Amino acid sequence: MHDPLGAGFPATREGRILFWIAVVFSVYQIATAAHLISLSSQVLRAAHVGFLLLLAFPLAAAARNATPAWRAAAWGLAAVGVFVALYQWWEYNGLILRSGDLLTRDIVVGCVALATVFAAAWLVMGPALPIISGLFLAYCLFGEYLPRPFDHRGYDLSQVIDHMAYGTEGIYGIPIYVSATYIFLFILFGSFLEKAGMIKLFTDVSLGLVGHARGGAAKVSVISSALMGTISGSGVANVVTTGQFTIPLMKKFGYRAAFAGGVEATASMGGQIMPPVMGAVAFIMAETLGVEYYEVVKAAIIPALLYFASAFWMVHLEAGKHGLLGLKRSELPSATAALKNGWYLILPLAVLVWLLFSGYTPLFAGTVGLALTVLLILGATVALGLPNAAVRTVFWIGLGLVAASFFRFGIGAIVGAVAILILVNLVVAGGRDTLAACRDSLADGARNALPVGVACAVVGVIVGTMTLTGVANTFGQFIVSVGQNSLFLSLLLTMVTCIFLGMGIPTIPNYIITSSIAGPALLDLGVPLIVSHMFVFYFGILADLTPPVALACFAASPIAKESGFRISLEAIKVAAAGFVIPFMAVYTPALMLQEGGALAGAIGYWPAVGYVVIKTALAIALWGVAVIGFLRMRLALWERALAAAAAFTLVAALPVTDEIGFVLAIVFFAQHWWRSRAAAASAA
Repeated sequence: MHDPLGAGFPATREGRILFWIAVVFSVYQIATAAHLISLSSQVLRAAHVGFLLLLAFPLAAAARNATPAWRAAAWGLAAVGVFVALYQWWEYNGLILRSGDLLTRDIVVGCVALATVFAAAWLVMGPALPIISGLFLAYCLFGEYLPRPFDHRGYDLSQVIDHMAYGTEGIYGIPIYVSATYIFLFILFGSFLEKAGMIKLFTDVSLGLVGHARGGAAKVSVISSALMGTISGSGVANVVTTGQFTIPLMKKFGYRAAFAGGVEATASMGGQIMPPVMGAVAFIMAETLGVEYYEVVKAAIIPALLYFASAFWMVHLEAGKHGLLGLKRSELPSATAALKNGWYLILPLAVLVWLLFSGYTPLFAGTVGLALTVLLILGATVALGLPNAAVRTVFWIGLGLVAASFFRFGIGAIVGAVAILILVNLVVAGGRDTLAACRDSLADGARNALPVGVACAVVGVIVGTMTLTGVANTFGQFIVSVGQNSLFLSLLLTMVTCIFLGMGIPTIPNYIITSSIAGPALLDLGVPLIVSHMFVFYFGILADLTPPVALACFAASPIAKESGFRISLEAIKVAAAGFVIPFMAVYTPALMLQEGGALAGAIGYWPAVGYVVIKTALAIALWGVAVIGFLRMRLALWERALAAAAAFTLVAALPVTDEIGFVLAIVFFAQHWWRSRAAAASAA
């Protein structure tokens, strides 16, 4: 599927203007994150949306090669978006005083705000999300005429506009607040790390570690995408960056085009659940649940490792099935040498992890991580011009002390150091190129944040509808009524809802919608809070891999030169663990390091963690051999059925199903070992 913003900034006068608007947008976001600019929460959110609309309309028109008339209209809509933001700022006090009793002009501006956000979402993301949000908005206005239990008490236009276009609900709700703070900052952080050479570092390390192994090309894809996902948090972005290298490499060494695309799509989407940074949804989840970010990371870490271990296992089996060998060691870079040359790039990520797990806010951690990255990029160029190693060492120590002083003296220490380094870079060799790269990173970060930000704005209408009308309770009561008879059916219904909504909708709005509807219902059924939200988060991610509209797979399609639908079918096989883990976590919360569950009560918390990890790993291994049809040799159809039955019973979490699953697993492995040994003996 074509991303209308994926082409970047056009090489025209208009493109240069948009480029510098993007740079200013990023500088503004950094200034607000570092509290150099102090704004009220409402104005902060409105300004963020204003910048998004200012960029989105002209960029979308330019990417479509629109006629001059349409481009003029796009700039007109962009100006309207800026006007709405300025109105929120200028009328801030007045809007607070007349909340609930809007003037006619307030209602008109509110309608314009909603219209521009919907139009931007349509241009940037296609029709699916605006249509769904539009149906929810229509429900606010006309839902009172529906039959029970779907009706509500009724709201007039003024009430709906007040709720949706003013205050901290609707388009300026929690999603856009998180976009204006955490999400933008971390996207910018990833953009700077990419410019600094993080993709090359991750790829070289992956090649050095596993490139020589059986099926090494695909294993490189899994590891590099997992590592890149920790900082980018965007599945589709991962596909189009790391996929440019890994997909052709997999095809070159014998993997089918569809399977190569499926591996890259699966690994890239998994980056959103891979700590420490994860995806934007993790920050929204922490804000929504009112928990520290590291609590979300703690819940995600074991499932994420199992997810990537499963993908690694799948490509290993596929390589064995088709006899695909690894790369020659002589052709591979050294992982040790790569780390020796680029170790300093890991420092901002290491500091970021330490801050997040030390209880600092994601906003503070992201600001520090971004500042360190800029210092490293600017400082590396200066260091290259120093006369000898001793002087360079002193320079790096001094820069490290300046960075450490951030914790005592605040942002002023970093700003001063960056300003000095910018001046030095103007005169040293290669310094101007480094400054240009930093400038480009600012522009790229703003452009990459557009789809996320616009999605957060328009999905706020859905969340606003739920808070205004209480419609989430109706669906939640239905899930609870089903769950009273069967929790599994409730989970299945929630899974189908997530995947259905994911047809063309990115992970962020998918999570926000489904967690608002299904999250409270699962909580009422006894599912721990974070586990219930992680459940819908997982299936929101998998929605981007499932047909017919699999965004990550269609992003891989032009690189793999294969149908997006076929890539999607392969991605589902590789991502088998993603379908298994959420269900197992619900029945045994210890898998997500959460208290509760009958098993933890019976044998203790940490024994329960160990048991469920082993059981899940075994279920994933069995499911992999059943899907691929290979272990030591190709499996007969009845062997695949036996492996699938063993995996299913281990997942089911019903009385004695674990025991049955372990017995079936032993039977499967024993007979397959005996059959493969006999086949090898006869072949000899």
